[in-house]
Amino acid sequence: QVQLVESGGGLVQPGGSLSLSCIAPGSIFHNKIMAWYRQAPEKARERVAIIGPSGTESYAPSVKDRFVISRDNAENTVHLRLNTLKPEDTGVYYCYSFPPQDNWGQGTQVTVSS
Repeated sequence: QVQLVESGGGLVQPGGSLSLSCIAPGSIFHNKIMAWYRQAPEKARERVAIIGPSGTESYAPSVKDRFVISRDNAENTVHLRLNTLKPEDTGVYYCYSFPPQDNWGQGTQVTVSS
């Protein structure tokens, strides 16, 4: 049962920006670790950014200094701002929360192409 709902994907030119959002029920958002993963065609799913309940962030080296993760605890929402996009950023972006169980959204497509 999908409880995390992503939005904001789309087609963007290299060098452009996008903002993704993920809204979740409080039961799988409050005091939970939230993250964004992505999966490119024929590649394994990889974590791109993670944020703890108090706002501590961490990023994959490939997106550090380009992507920004944030959370709004009043709105049960986690955001991902994607800047200076590259073609290799193309993929399906998934929202994720834990613990104790893994919770995944259905994904939103991001395509970076001229």
